[in-house]
Amino acid sequence: MIVFDLRCGARHVFEAWFGSTADFDAQGARGLISCPICGDATVTKAAMAPAVPAKGNQRRSPAEDKAMLGALAKMQAEIEASSDYVGPRFAVEARAIHDGDSLPRAIFGEATLHDAALMIADGIAVAPLPFRSRRNSDA
Repeated sequence: MIVFDLRCGARHVFEAWFGSTADFDAQGARGLISCPICGDATVTKAAMAPAVPAKGNQRRSPAEDKAMLGALAKMQAEIEASSDYVGPRFAVEARAIHDGDSLPRAIFGEATLHDAALMIADGIAVAPLPFRSRRNSDA
């Protein structure tokens, strides 16, 4: 396995593991790699350099960014392992659980901003997740 620093078109830098450089090239050519922050599929290898102290005007170092992305990836894995993915039926399923018409359980999926606002107004606890579902992407 080899780890690469990658950068999307929006300049987010993240880390990903591949079996080889050829695996990275093949997955990239098929559009299977996307940014975990914004979902952009325009991904290239970022320059990898040894740790250098941050400038005084920077808030975080690249190592801190990597650590945060690692924590986000871990959180995503835990949420996806302990919840049911309901996809675009999220609003319907959340309402059914809230109304007692479905078994209580943790779910995640997609909802429009309008549907999310209506659920919140009706007292249904919902929150946006800081990542795209792996089940809803090609990566």
